[in-house]
Amino acid sequence: MKLFYDFHIHSCLSPCGDNEMTPFNLVNAAKLFGYDIIALTDHNSCRNCRAAVRAGEQAGITVVPGMELCTSEEIHVICLFPDCGRAEAFSALVRENIPPVKNRTEIFGDQLVMDSEDTVLGTEELLLNTASFFSVDEVPALVKDYGGVCFPAHIDRASYSLISSLGDFPADLAVNAFELTPNADAESYLAKYPAARGKLILRDSDAHYLENLLLPAHTLNLPACSAQAVIDYIRNRHTRSETEDGQCINGSF
Repeated sequence: MKLFYDFHIHSCLSPCGDNEMTPFNLVNAAKLFGYDIIALTDHNSCRNCRAAVRAGEQAGITVVPGMELCTSEEIHVICLFPDCGRAEAFSALVRENIPPVKNRTEIFGDQLVMDSEDTVLGTEELLLNTASFFSVDEVPALVKDYGGVCFPAHIDRASYSLISSLGDFPADLAVNAFELTPNADAESYLAKYPAARGKLILRDSDAHYLENLLLPAHTLNLPACSAQAVIDYIRNRHTRSETEDGQCINGSF
């Protein structure tokens, strides 16, 4: 089945996320827009994923528990998990491996932990937009240990991206997908970075505010509308050669 997706959305837990980006609000906005499946990917934490998954169940939209991990090189990597339990276990590990810097709300904003009905349960005290102690080459195997899959975020951006930090797309990076911003020219990146050829190209909103959500434009052909189906699809993508949404998968257009 062809499913409209957005696998990079932040909630009010992210220090740069708007307080109106509650799990309930973002899930129901995505449902209203026409998405079938989304992922909640706050910076270095999965603490709002359970609320978003529950809100999704109530709204009739699938929510994949996730995180936007910042590596030691300051590369953002999207990590997706099959269920909240494993996402929260990974989140606890990451919390132990980020600098113990307290959040200053007057500078960075609130980091709200909420339930599925917009009740504030608490706040995250550690600043979440710092670099973790994990290097980018460690992350794929680490995420796999928790049943998940990962891919570099917005590689075309001038900061917090694989290419801006390393200057290249490493051939030995164990990922089967990468993310481009919605308007990036995929062909130019595939021409310039040969190691990116043959990988699934994903396009996401990276929404931090409700108005940042985009109308659905990209689909994946999945056997089921579930977190596990997404993970299996990305993990096994190297065995396929078809194209999705006009994106280059096998190295040629």
